[in-house]
Amino acid sequence: MNQNGERITRADVARRAGVSETVVSYVMNNNRYVAKEKRARVEAAIAELNYRPNNVARALKGKRSNQILFIADQITNEYFSRIVSEMDKYAYEAGYLISLCANRNTPEFVSQVISRQYDGIIISSTSFPTEYIFHFSNAGIPVVLFKHRRRENLPDNVAVLASGLYTGARSCVKHLVSKGKRNIIYIDRISRKGNRSSVDDLRLSGFVDEIRASGFPIDEWSTVAGCHNEEELTQAVMKRLKEGPPVDGIYGRNDMVACIAMHAAIDLGYRVPEDIGVIGFDNTSLSRFCSPRLTTMEMQREEISKTAVSMILDMVNGKKPDNAEFETRLIEREST
Repeated sequence: MNQNGERITRADVARRAGVSETVVSYVMNNNRYVAKEKRARVEAAIAELNYRPNNVARALKGKRSNQILFIADQITNEYFSRIVSEMDKYAYEAGYLISLCANRNTPEFVSQVISRQYDGIIISSTSFPTEYIFHFSNAGIPVVLFKHRRRENLPDNVAVLASGLYTGARSCVKHLVSKGKRNIIYIDRISRKGNRSSVDDLRLSGFVDEIRASGFPIDEWSTVAGCHNEEELTQAVMKRLKEGPPVDGIYGRNDMVACIAMHAAIDLGYRVPEDIGVIGFDNTSLSRFCSPRLTTMEMQREEISKTAVSMILDMVNGKKPDNAEFETRLIEREST
């Protein structure tokens, strides 16, 4: 709506950008070439005017695709594959198909997604920029966002699902402390680009807040981060254990990095859990079959999947669901 309470139209966007309505349509649907400078003006006008296409009109024109897109950081990750498998079951029963896609983090990727006219998008990505979520919103696409990090000022047609990452991370630290561990370090994600989790990441911030609440210090030795692959992480953990202050507890943001860190410690002669207790997150099959078996934090995968699909279908049908929040459950095994 503009200041007079009137709905913003494609013509308004065209006037603001100084282009034709046809060019605006090309940019919105990403189905024709538009010069970079013109495209930038149109995208800026869409954002400034908070333009949203008329979803009712789209539906009347037969534009519903009965497809939902799930965007994840790592589509080969067991946690994501199991989430998608569960969501696919509930979506199919409702007459929809789920498509899985890895996050590319580029404007071109966002344009390609918009052009395919998915009925809804579910995002489970730590690194997906909030700016791109606004692009989906401005294109009139309902979005359910898994809460992996703190985000401010999300669009109105975005619903948030919190799977318990922050409270789960704090529970991981509490468990290690309950076992007498006092010198606990955090093992961050593996990133091909060497990225490190930021302070608004819920798995990291939960660790930091609970360490401080327990009266222990946080410094440059508290985290192992920025590793590009498994071998690099192994070497980084070994270096930390050999050169840094004493360690008697390890919290990995997922089961894989926890297992890598655990076996790096074992290779250096540490006993698990006597010398170092180790806990992971996600309760993947790796946690059950590594040796020693890994203590981990389990999310309510089935209920989360069912709720995510239900939320997106409500939004497709014009309803705004309440945000959802879940708790995690400790699975205690031999590593602690």
